[in-house]
Amino acid sequence: MGAHGNADPRSFVEKPVTTKAIVITTINSPTAGIRKIAQLCQGWSIIVVGDKKTPADWKCAGTDFLAFASQCAMPGRFPVLCPPNHYARKNIGYLAAIRLGAKVLAETDDDNLPYDSFLGTVDRRVPARLIEKKGWENVYRHFTDARIWPRGLPLQEINSSFRDKSVLGPEGVYDCPVQQFLADGDPDVDAVYRLTTEGDIKFKPGDIVMGTETYCPFNSQNTIWWPEVYPLLYLPSHVSFRMTDIWRSFVAQICLYKARMKLAFRSATVVQVRNEHNLLRDFSDEVPGYLHNDKIMNLLGRLELSPDRVNIGKNLLKCYEELVRGRFVPEVELPLVSAWLDDLSEIARAR
Repeated sequence: MGAHGNADPRSFVEKPVTTKAIVITTINSPTAGIRKIAQLCQGWSIIVVGDKKTPADWKCAGTDFLAFASQCAMPGRFPVLCPPNHYARKNIGYLAAIRLGAKVLAETDDDNLPYDSFLGTVDRRVPARLIEKKGWENVYRHFTDARIWPRGLPLQEINSSFRDKSVLGPEGVYDCPVQQFLADGDPDVDAVYRLTTEGDIKFKPGDIVMGTETYCPFNSQNTIWWPEVYPLLYLPSHVSFRMTDIWRSFVAQICLYKARMKLAFRSATVVQVRNEHNLLRDFSDEVPGYLHNDKIMNLLGRLELSPDRVNIGKNLLKCYEELVRGRFVPEVELPLVSAWLDDLSEIARAR
């Protein structure tokens, strides 16, 4: 990988050159967030995934830019199958990082400005309080007194989430191969919230770990993953843009908990200065979630999955097969899931 400019796709099949990677997607010119991440995270490989809408002359020192044409030339089955002009092309950046040998993978978005604490603590073992609750949890309740909820929390759960705050268990140290760090400013909320509420948010510091069968949506804006769960990075391509990372999070939680692993929510390490959005278009894209998020989690929760961690990929595929049977995801998604898993297997064999 070069210090800047377009990355040669051939570099992703050479000897691993990194242990830490950050993956970002963009259709914009280099943003203040990307430039600051590049300055702050010089010990990381920063892979920026473009799309057909991204400026052709995109360059930012300290990053490696994967232009659309370069992505299509990458090895493996998935890059040529992934549809253009979709956020799920971030999957190609994940594969690039994994080919480089990344032992930890962080993801963020181009409208996040990092604090100095961004990626300062990278450890699977998290000292935290545990939530032991069966069902949905509004995890934002533990970081602020404001009436706010994460995007993807079923609308029918919002009012009840503010009646009684879940009691936290004693502090322990938990193995968490997926960790969602929060975002201050204009954090990840749904269009219902944004259409009815104004003002920035400043979350209180803290670390929370979800107990088995405690569910809360998490996003792709400021999240860290470890190799054991890399298959669960998969973002579906044939679902709404506003639901791709949310439905990924549902699949990931079901598979994590089955394999006796945990998810952490942690202190904000970025402030989001949100790119321009049409809120009514966001609302329209979120309607499938408003209608079906609770049904989807109930459906996935009934699946018989393997508790063996080596079967994470097989469990992922079973989840998507069930979502297709339930008509929440179109059947055309399944070839992409299979290609994703095949490429991961090919990378593992090459190691």
